[in-house]
Amino acid sequence: MKKAIFLDIDGTLVNDKLIIPESAKLAVQKARENGHLVFICTGRPKSLISPDILEVGFDGMIGSAGGYIEMDQEVLLHVNVKKEDVKHVVDFFNHHGIEFNLESNIGIFTRKNGNTRMRSILEQLHKADPNSKIDIEKGFESIFDTIIESEDLLRDDINKISFFGSKLPLERIKEEFASKFTVIPSTVAAFGENCGEISILGVNKATGIEKIINHLNIKKEDTFGYGDSWNDLEMLEFVHYGIAMGNANEAVKKIANDVTDTHDEDGIYNSFKKYGLI
Repeated sequence: MKKAIFLDIDGTLVNDKLIIPESAKLAVQKARENGHLVFICTGRPKSLISPDILEVGFDGMIGSAGGYIEMDQEVLLHVNVKKEDVKHVVDFFNHHGIEFNLESNIGIFTRKNGNTRMRSILEQLHKADPNSKIDIEKGFESIFDTIIESEDLLRDDINKISFFGSKLPLERIKEEFASKFTVIPSTVAAFGENCGEISILGVNKATGIEKIINHLNIKKEDTFGYGDSWNDLEMLEFVHYGIAMGNANEAVKKIANDVTDTHDEDGIYNSFKKYGLI
């Protein structure tokens, strides 16, 4: 029977160097050959879903943590942050000296030196693992290509916001935006500590999955979700089979129905095989 499978990207489909293991590519392709539907379900905006990911082959995408849904080149949903709420975030982060990115479907908007900050993250990864320099640069290349440094950041096409190196505790930022946004720790390991993501309140991966399965008339008992981090919690609780990666944080493993191996230990492939998807 046809199943609908939803895959997070960072820490799930790709590893910490932002590279897709060959076993994950093979698992997705074989599952689709077997008649199952496989969807990207990520916190990334469409602009950050790179060609090497799309070339694997998917039946559609949920981007921006549920704020954007596309299938067969048809946009089923696109929710943007209100301009006045973008201003609130920009003013607050500027006042407290917190670096941030405004994520849209056409690019990542940042203050001046946004590219410099990303390059410094890349250099730290090089130092930690000099033998993987080529793979690391390949994984981050698509991010650099989407960064747009701008003086005018008050836009009406922003889907989600990321922040970095905050000197404020996460709880203080949550408190500031509690009425409008969901604030969670960053889902990208390479960004390090004191980083986070801000998305529209009431919009998450589970709401995106519900819209897709209703659109396709797929039963909830025929759904699988794979994730590793905070923005995957609602997804794993909503689908019938919620699978945490072996590298997932403990909160995700706790609510999951099952835990597979890590991304670099063929976690997706091994789980697809276990559940008869391939």
